[in-house]
Amino acid sequence: MARETSAVIMVAELMSLAARTAPKGKGTDTIEIAIIPKKDLKSFAARLEKIGEEKNIGFFIRDAKNIAAADACLIIGSRGDTTAGINCGGCGYPTCAGLENARRKKKLSFTPYEGPNCVIRMADLGIAVGSAVKTAQIHNVDNRIMYSGGVAARDMDIVPKECTVAYAIPLSATGKNIFFDRPSSR
Repeated sequence: MARETSAVIMVAELMSLAARTAPKGKGTDTIEIAIIPKKDLKSFAARLEKIGEEKNIGFFIRDAKNIAAADACLIIGSRGDTTAGINCGGCGYPTCAGLENARRKKKLSFTPYEGPNCVIRMADLGIAVGSAVKTAQIHNVDNRIMYSGGVAARDMDIVPKECTVAYAIPLSATGKNIFFDRPSSR
């Protein structure tokens, strides 16, 4: 393993720690975390590319190339169906029970994420992702938050089935940031 790849895995572990210890609404942790090592990125990227082709989503195909070239990928998701129990209405329902009832209805078509989701849990996810990428930045590891990779991670069961929303954060240590100055998906 190249020195840089080994360092990236170490930083991915630190990013996992930052995500895990990030503040959570009402002290309830619904965050799911996984690290995909370099040896498994090609198959992960291939699945993302296939989803892009099947659903005609060009940026999934572009993002798959970035992930295939990365040194590792951190996945952070949330069990967004775990309500905070505060009846805030942020999910679009007046009560947490309303959200729970809506979730019991059968989905009729493909959607990348499962919803509705508790807005508190989605805020927790955003804070966890922000804490993780801050950690990568502190250690000079190039990264990019990718919605597309989170979709593939859910599809491949890299995170538990209960994880309703996930993001991928591919990581790279090269002389140039591979996640920017990339071709447009249009």
